[in-house]
Order: sequence, then structure tokens, then C-alpha cells
Amino acid sequence: MRGIAWALLLVLAFSIPWEYSLDFGPPLGNVSRLVGLAVLLALIPALLHAGHMRRPGPLLWLTIPLLLWFGFSCFWSIDPEESVRHLRGTAQELMIVWFVWELVETPEDLRNVLRAYIAGAWVLAILTLGDFLFASSAAQIRFVAEGQDPNDVARYLVLSLPPAALLVGARGRWPGKLLAVGYLPLGFLGVLLTASRSGFLAALIALGGCAVLVFQAHRRAFTYGLYALPALLAALWFTIPPQTFERIASITSELQGGDLNQRSNIWAAGWLAFTHAPFLGSGAGSFVAATGLAPIDTAHNTALAYAVEGGIIALSLAVAIVAVTAAGIARLRGPLRVAFASSVAACLLGSLVATVQENRTTWLLLSLIAATARLAAEEPIELARTFPGHAHHALLRLVAEPGGQP
Repeated sequence: MRGIAWALLLVLAFSIPWEYSLDFGPPLGNVSRLVGLAVLLALIPALLHAGHMRRPGPLLWLTIPLLLWFGFSCFWSIDPEESVRHLRGTAQELMIVWFVWELVETPEDLRNVLRAYIAGAWVLAILTLGDFLFASSAAQIRFVAEGQDPNDVARYLVLSLPPAALLVGARGRWPGKLLAVGYLPLGFLGVLLTASRSGFLAALIALGGCAVLVFQAHRRAFTYGLYALPALLAALWFTIPPQTFERIASITSELQGGDLNQRSNIWAAGWLAFTHAPFLGSGAGSFVAATGLAPIDTAHNTALAYAVEGGIIALSLAVAIVAVTAAGIARLRGPLRVAFASSVAACLLGSLVATVQENRTTWLLLSLIAATARLAAEEPIELARTFPGHAHHALLRLVAEPGGQP
């Protein structure tokens, strides 16, 4: 059963980027929800048969009380029905942390999950490109995969860029490297097509990390990429509608004098709701009810969403999760540190204008970092061989020397 659970985890990682494009409606939900439940049904019997489970790490110890706190909040929620519904979704998202922690046992497992995730990002990028190629209106300026939000799609595509660049230099055969290399231009094209301003800024951070990773892994390929860059930019300029670029170019004016697409009004309402229940919060999923906003609105800020719905306690747990993740990245070396630091930095930027905690993509990223930090302590040599870099080469040379210590 453990082998089945592992195979299903790969399917889950593959489906997460494009999950909202394949939704079966109630009561089934989207494809990732169904696959996640299948992983759970396969993993529990496997653990019962083995008679033990992996000792929880810091991230898991923090996500458990976070889930319990939101569960308790149903008792004082101003919208109990929505809180119960929201709690089910939160539980399904946080289960990913346990799945990855339990099933990713070796550096090769980590590499395979990353490959599955990048393959899923390919699907999302292709669906977004398809919306551009078969647009129903010439006036359309934002393009997105069916069933998805443009800003969310941009964030999912951005978070996949550094892991793809990491896989460029990872140990493996050419199909895996081609999967990674091909995603870099395709993923960035998808971000541009969404015309997401926050996504574009996050992409700049992610691409900076990608440049470092590709330069370290393949300097000649990096040089060829620089030569091809002007032609690529020219192709984008003449292919993508000018109005799409104009929306992205409005970033400066929005920051200087705009209301960030009415987000400032939402944040003001959210802060007022927080002051009414600062310690316990208004209940899981109650942001709209607490602020009196339209049902389609969200907090557009992750910290504010935690503060309003779960109060200071939930916000403190969320901050602790970020701190634990940062500590995990600090324990990594070479390309792994660059890749995950770039993705987390892009995610944190996105959290300023979006509720990133409500997406499986965010929790998959955090869980992969936690698993990688564990592998760095348990199998540093094999991890260095799977994801080689300058610091890792030095470690391997040290171990290869007589009397060397890992």
C-alpha cells in the first residue's frame, strides 16, 4: 500500500498546479481533492501495516495546532456554516504536509516529486496559452486556464520557475532536464499572458534565482540563453497584445497613487473587523461576513486573513510556520537554498496581495522545503549528488579524502 500511496503522491503533485481546471462539482470537488483523499486512503493502511510512522517535524507540529484552532473557531464563528465548509478545505490542504513528510524518503524521491510538480505546471501553462490562442474576443487582455483566477495562475506558474531551474542541474537523464529547461520560457510566457501585476513582480524575483541556478549548473547554456534573450523578448513584444503589457506597466502608478485594484478598501474593512475580535478571531472562512464585503471578495492579504479569521493566535502560528520554513532553507546549501529561497520570496510577495494559504501549491512548497531540510540532515551526501552545486562538490571532495567527515 505504501507504493500505491507514493504513486498517488506523484499524481497529486502533478495535478495541483491545474486542479481548478478540472472540477467535478459537489460533492466530488476538483481533481486534487480526489487524489488527495486517495493518498490518505492508501497511506493509513500502509502505516498500520508497518506499525509506525515518521516522527513529525517542526512544520507538521505547527500545522496541527493551526488546523485545531480553526476547528475550535467554529464554536464562536459569526458564520458557522461557512467555517465548517472552510475547515474541510483547510484540512485537505494541510494534509499535503503530512503526505510529503511521510512519503519522501530519499533525495531521488524529492527530485521525482519536483518533476511531477513541474509537469503539472506545464499543463497549467499550456492551458493558459490555449486561452490566448483561442481567445473569444479580440479585446481580451488577460488570458487564463479555464476555471482559474489570473492572479492565482500567475503565482502558481511563478512558484514553479525556481524548482524547474533546480532540476536543470539535478542528476538525471535528458528527458527530465528537457522538462525543466522547456518550462522556464513557457512558464514566464504564461505569467505575462495573465497580465497579473503582482505575478510579474514575483516572476522577477523567481527569475533572478533561476539565473543563478542555471549559471551555476550550465554556464555555456546560460550564455547561449543571453544571446537568445533579445529575440525572445522581441517575439513576446509582437505576439502578446499591447493592452496586456500596458496593464503590467501600470504597476508604478498603482503603487504611487492607486488603490491596488480596490484592495486598500478591503484591507481597511479587514483591519476594522480584526479590532472587533483581535484574540479569537471571527471564525474560519468568515472574512467576508466579518467585513461585510461581497461574497466574491477575499482578504487579498494572507496575514490579514489569518488575523481576522483566527485572531492573534492563528497569525502567530502562521508567522511561526514562515520562521520554521526560513530556518529550513538556511540549513540547505548550494542550489537547493537558492531555489527554495527564490520560491518562498516570490510567495511572500504574493501573500501581500493574495490569500496564498488557501492553495495546495503553497503547502506543497512548504512541505517540500521541510522534507529537504530533513534529508540534508539524514542524507547530505546523496542529496549533494542528486542536486550538485559548488558547495556540494566541496562536500563530496571532503568526504572522498581519507579521514574526511560529512
